[in-house]
Amino acid sequence: MGNYSHLFSTFQLGSLRLPNRSVLSPMTRTSAEPSGLANERMARYYARFAKGGFGLIITEGLYPDAISSQSYKNQPGLANEAQAESWIPVIRAVQGAGGKIVAQLMHAGALVQHDGFTPIAPSAVKPLGTMLEDHGGSGEFAVPRAMSIEEIRSVIESFAQAAFRAKKVGFDGVEVHAANGYLLDQFITDYTNLRTDEYGGSTERRVRIIVEVLRAIRAAVGPDFMVGVRISQGKVNDFHHKWAGGEMDARIIFEHLATAAPDYIHKAFAPAFAEGGPTLAKLAKQYSGLPVIANGKLGQPDKAESLLENDHADLVAIGTSALVNPDWVNKVRVGRALLPFDHHFLLPIATLKEEEVGV
Repeated sequence: MGNYSHLFSTFQLGSLRLPNRSVLSPMTRTSAEPSGLANERMARYYARFAKGGFGLIITEGLYPDAISSQSYKNQPGLANEAQAESWIPVIRAVQGAGGKIVAQLMHAGALVQHDGFTPIAPSAVKPLGTMLEDHGGSGEFAVPRAMSIEEIRSVIESFAQAAFRAKKVGFDGVEVHAANGYLLDQFITDYTNLRTDEYGGSTERRVRIIVEVLRAIRAAVGPDFMVGVRISQGKVNDFHHKWAGGEMDARIIFEHLATAAPDYIHKAFAPAFAEGGPTLAKLAKQYSGLPVIANGKLGQPDKAESLLENDHADLVAIGTSALVNPDWVNKVRVGRALLPFDHHFLLPIATLKEEEVGV
């Protein structure tokens, strides 16, 4: 059994005292009710990770408004009081098992996989790639409609109101999803943001909406409720994308995010721009001065421990390895073998399986 002293050390993340450095990564499972309500299967699913030792659990992306933000069918939401209250049994199940749970707030932007509304985006640019079949999509994405300034302000307010609902029903915090090709990331990305106003052009202007979302949320929830933000270069429809400005873009983005004083940045652990160079997690720590959660192929505990030991991140997010090892933390603690993850686990569609929600 390895010596994982960093993995099993406590950490103060915002207002939360965490018992260890292992975080459940947010993973889209599209298993809510058609109305966006969380259900009893989801309560059992999330509770398994708390029972398995994860100190912090981040939900899959929850859409913040019923107008334009839902990406997938059967995606859960926080767009109204009924959706928010449906999370109370999930929250109680997780907290009752000793865990903390954070609601990830996600606006689809152009990446919409249903015909419920016309997608909106920074600019009328058709997304690359095709819809995700394992999340119920097929074919090409539609061309979105460019957002007006009024719509941008409305979206910012919808994030703030969703965060307020999350706090009201008992979540331990929220995470703003500004990664992986969804709306806020579409603003950061040069080829999807062709705007010439205050939200487009320079990197400083393209990151502006995320800063404004974070500030609006903080105003809505107060100083003591945890607020984080997830950032990435790669996208679900353009996995290998890199920021055009390289490390200078990283510096601008992370320094600007820090002005909104989030409690953490959630970032991919991979070479940022060249093999052997610093990771984006390391650059996030360097330029923001904030705690960093690293994610991406960290299911091997030796790798996760090394990352923490070398101060590349403060916490590690475990994703697919946790799906087949919901007790990942407890297994690593006592030296039990971890089951390998096979992508067929999520096929043909990534909804919850019976073995994941068994009593």
